[in-house]
Amino acid sequence: MERYKTSTPKVDFLPKVRGEAKFTDDISFPDMLFAVTLRSTCSRGKIKSIKLPELPEGYYYFGAKDIPGENVVNIIFSDWPVFADGKVNFIGESIGIFVGNNKEILENLRDSTIVEYEEETPIFDFSESYIHKAFTKGNYEEAKKKAKQVIKETFETNYQEQAYLENQGIIAYFDEHNKLTLTGSMQCPFYIKRAVMRSCALKDNEVRVVQPAVGGAFGGKEHYPSMIGSQVAIAALKLHRPVKMCFERLEDMTYTTKRHPSKTEYEALIGENNDILGLKIRVKLNGGAYKGCSGVVLSRALIASANVYVIENLDVVGDVYMTNTTPTAAFRGFGSPQTIFAMEMFIHHIAKKLGVDPLELQYKYIAKKGDVTTNSGHFHDDIILKELMEKAMEMSDYKRKVKEYAKPGCNKGIGMSVFLHGCGFTGSGESEIINGKVKLVKDENDHVYCYASSAEMGQGNETTLKRIVTNTLGIPIEQATMNYPDTDVVPDSGPTAASRTIIIVGFLFEKCAKHLKEIWKPGVRQEYVETYVGPEYIHWNEDTMQGDAYPGYAWGVNIVEVEFDPITYQVSVLNTWSTYDVGRVVDERIAVGQADGGLLQGLGYGYLETMKCENGKFKNRNLSDYIIPTFEDAPHMETAFIDNPFPYGANGAKGMGELTLVGAAPAVCLAIESAIGKNLQKIPANPEYLMEVMKHEN
Repeated sequence: MERYKTSTPKVDFLPKVRGEAKFTDDISFPDMLFAVTLRSTCSRGKIKSIKLPELPEGYYYFGAKDIPGENVVNIIFSDWPVFADGKVNFIGESIGIFVGNNKEILENLRDSTIVEYEEETPIFDFSESYIHKAFTKGNYEEAKKKAKQVIKETFETNYQEQAYLENQGIIAYFDEHNKLTLTGSMQCPFYIKRAVMRSCALKDNEVRVVQPAVGGAFGGKEHYPSMIGSQVAIAALKLHRPVKMCFERLEDMTYTTKRHPSKTEYEALIGENNDILGLKIRVKLNGGAYKGCSGVVLSRALIASANVYVIENLDVVGDVYMTNTTPTAAFRGFGSPQTIFAMEMFIHHIAKKLGVDPLELQYKYIAKKGDVTTNSGHFHDDIILKELMEKAMEMSDYKRKVKEYAKPGCNKGIGMSVFLHGCGFTGSGESEIINGKVKLVKDENDHVYCYASSAEMGQGNETTLKRIVTNTLGIPIEQATMNYPDTDVVPDSGPTAASRTIIIVGFLFEKCAKHLKEIWKPGVRQEYVETYVGPEYIHWNEDTMQGDAYPGYAWGVNIVEVEFDPITYQVSVLNTWSTYDVGRVVDERIAVGQADGGLLQGLGYGYLETMKCENGKFKNRNLSDYIIPTFEDAPHMETAFIDNPFPYGANGAKGMGELTLVGAAPAVCLAIESAIGKNLQKIPANPEYLMEVMKHEN
């Protein structure tokens, strides 16, 4: 098949290439004011006093006492205040905002403000758990009685910065109907709407959210815009004027949410014939100062803790720890990159310890259709993981290179990871909590308008969703329109997160289009709304974490080839080969873009991206000292998709946005292990860590 022959030019391609697309900082309104944030310089303490400078005419300060509604950011756990009220819990916490028409004056006002604190002892270690979850499978203690050997290891992962192209930014203004309206860099318009309603004590019909062009998000714009949106909304309400807040890169990287650092302990019970009888897993996540969405991140980390392997007996426990640091939150993969890294490294280390081929051990335990999942549900659909592995090994000449690179002094290595990712919200969340809806409207000219709250962040949603509709209706793609979401116009399809857009929203659009096709009357305005109903076999108990964790799973294999410099301890990634089962690909060019982008972001997580936090302060605060992979670092990439249609996805498609990141870190670290002949236990595997490993006698 000619590559990309079924692909469609991206809807937003020309406006972005021509510079016509309007991002948040490009948007202006008459009489618009700007906002800057007064932030805490104390990790933990009580606010004794705030001494404001004299405010010039036309300049204002807003803090906790100015909030009309509740002083909470509406997230899953609503414990993060819109503005600190009487106490602060991390350096950089928002105390208030200054608003006026000159940014330089606003910054001077902020810098002239004196906040006095009664400082308290901050917590920076894993000592205070504020979320706890656990589940079992089989009987670990009984299995332990049969064990001939117990193998234990601990793995650590660090912060990761989203490093989106466009920084955080949002504007509150009043539209032509005098309705409080917000526009900004976001991925969940209805999240912002509900947050503003709650903090501003407004009704549903009093708040509107409109998405403009967005320059990337990766989870970093899932919840954080709800906080700054509430802040500018409060100011706009008080002044009845437009208020804009846009961060510079330094502020964005220093104070916004990151990926959760983790420490994970694994214990494997080894029986006769090198059988893995059971796993005991203890997952610890750094949640920062507030819970936010960390409970769900922990759930997904625990669900992924055995990765693709079916182990009969499991004892899994996880905790999120409160620290007086910037809160951590959503990031592509949402908990699974931390535990998939640990499990993939661990199963290879077990194989080394037992003197067996890791591939033999992987084949022995990889999931098959009908197997019992980590959470005692079932894999209901066909699993072609072995086929994915064989294809990736063939593409990369993996088996030959493993032997060749094992020779002394070679300094090259090759590593393979296998992985899965659950698509959609956990358990029955899609049908019982989200209840996503889409709408199609055909006008009198037979032009079709597609309505959903799914945000376009550069990943191609506008293009793929519109294509699903037009393919189903059998009309040219030019005969349909899908605009950026406007909460006054679109139904709530749920957040643009959790690898759910294609498998859930796309599936809804396909069903909706099928119904519209059945009732189609040329020249007559018609509309149809579809609400998500999940597969009947999905049963999930959130309290016990037992049952079917996801509507479906996507699967992948990454093989990474590296070269190691024994003088500088630098690693160069030479080549990657990847195979994926994402059901049936809707648009191959967009899928390859997602795959290669996700892989590169995951590689950075594994060996390059270093972010240190000391005494509550991030030391790496811009893109000159937080190094992400550039085109110069990008290896040669080969990607293949193997068709395996999913019955509950649009045209058989499953989600892939997060899948393509989660396997990269273990793959690159296993390749480094292959090159240096020593085991790795933490990421990033940067030169400093590798020097430590190489000089350590083991």
